[in-house]
Amino acid sequence: MNRAVLGPGVTIETLSNNLTRVVEDSGKYYTWRSFGPNDQRTRDLWVDMADLRHGQVRLHGILSNAHKQAARVALSFDFPFYGHFLRQITIATGGFIFMGDITHRMLTTTQYIAPLMANFDPSFSKDSTVQYLDNGTVFVVQWGKVRLQGREKDGVFTFQAALHKSGTISFSYKNIPLTVDKISSADHPVKAGLADAFMVTTSTAPGPGQSRALTTIYEYHRVDIDPSKIKNNSAIEFTALPTCLQHNSCERCHSANETLGCSWCHVLQRQEWLDYACFDEVQKNTF
Repeated sequence: MNRAVLGPGVTIETLSNNLTRVVEDSGKYYTWRSFGPNDQRTRDLWVDMADLRHGQVRLHGILSNAHKQAARVALSFDFPFYGHFLRQITIATGGFIFMGDITHRMLTTTQYIAPLMANFDPSFSKDSTVQYLDNGTVFVVQWGKVRLQGREKDGVFTFQAALHKSGTISFSYKNIPLTVDKISSADHPVKAGLADAFMVTTSTAPGPGQSRALTTIYEYHRVDIDPSKIKNNSAIEFTALPTCLQHNSCERCHSANETLGCSWCHVLQRQEWLDYACFDEVQKNTF
């Protein structure tokens, strides 16, 4: 991402460097299904933003007139993402929602919900909008009539991402003038799906008497959508599976069939597994 603004006065490209690594995780967090133009479910998942029965729609003035920018938005409910409950998300002009709680310049790398991440430029036309609604049970973001920068003549894209209080996530596509494989990733990543990560900060010594903190982003799970499923009047629906994090005691953790393989560490928090030496604790079977 060349330049993106996150809230007042914070520019992603000026933040410190972060490294991203991929770690293996055999766990399954979501199942998903795709629906085509003839499926009733496609019509059910699309949210008519003009229908006041769905809730008050907010047009984001900054994002609707910007390129490669993002803005923080508060949710009215706790949304479970990979089992972690979130109350704030970050909407980006590039067709995705950043789900991390610590912003960094590599916003497109991981920790995202992306119906269609690409180099969209809402500032090109006054008809392009980024709007959202929150009615207490679902949060919907719509990228309406947005165009790809440098390829504005290829047509307008209109699509949505919906975050349900239950943990279900849905993508709905109204207008997709290009197949995803024809969208260039030269200036912006092109992705569709989900991804999550955790961050670990370590201290390094580049020289004698010197010390600096290095934050590494570990992506542990990703769901990539088949690009051929993204077309006019189609939809994707993700169903969240039970996770280890829903168990708040050692006994519940180890007795739950759906979380076979979970380990318990009484001081474990989202990104402190290494800090608290939880791996050693599991190895000793002390819980």
